[in-house]
Amino acid sequence: MRTPGIASEPRPYPPHRDDARDEALGDLRFRALLSEQDWATLPPAIRRRFSRRLAGGATIVYAGIVVATRMSRAGWWLAQAVRPIGAPLPISRDGNVASVVAVTEDFRGGQIWTRLYARRAGFPQIIHSAKRFAGPTGLEEHVGFGVGMALTVHAVDAALVFRSAGYFVQLLGRRIPLPRWLTPGALTVTHGELPDGWFSFTLDLIHPRFGALIRQAAVFREAGT
Repeated sequence: MRTPGIASEPRPYPPHRDDARDEALGDLRFRALLSEQDWATLPPAIRRRFSRRLAGGATIVYAGIVVATRMSRAGWWLAQAVRPIGAPLPISRDGNVASVVAVTEDFRGGQIWTRLYARRAGFPQIIHSAKRFAGPTGLEEHVGFGVGMALTVHAVDAALVFRSAGYFVQLLGRRIPLPRWLTPGALTVTHGELPDGWFSFTLDLIHPRFGALIRQAAVFREAGT
């Protein structure tokens, strides 16, 4: 697959002729987390992808391939340890396997993301999470048993980047921040644009003591396109 080069300096992309119409009618919640200048540096396809209206039970499905998954020994053990709360991290080092992502609206305000990763041995891994536009940063990701993390959103080198900004547990209606020593480290997810309607998804988890724990790289495109 041919991947485009990325300019070192961000630049505003020329507007697509449907951009104004799509964004006027679409979901502006992700756009509101960035400045106008940063939003303009993103490729039009990324801007449209994160402005899609999903009301009324609509679902978007993306199909693709997990290109590679790398884990340190500590990263592998961490991924197994958190399986009881919904296995939010990849649990195998399989590469070149199929993956499907479905996105729909969450009735509590946000989006439900369901990720399926094929495995060379055993059943596929399925990860459920909910992105909610709440909290001190304006965006949170929730997994099982009330565990979640705040996220900040950035435009970096023509890619949309999500970075963890603190982990927490919701218990009996209370939000309890987790101390740093009890967290898995800094998580970064990068969404970049590729040719022919494809986009890249890269997950990096880095611990301040144990270093790089997990790195997963995958490519997707909207199903049926």
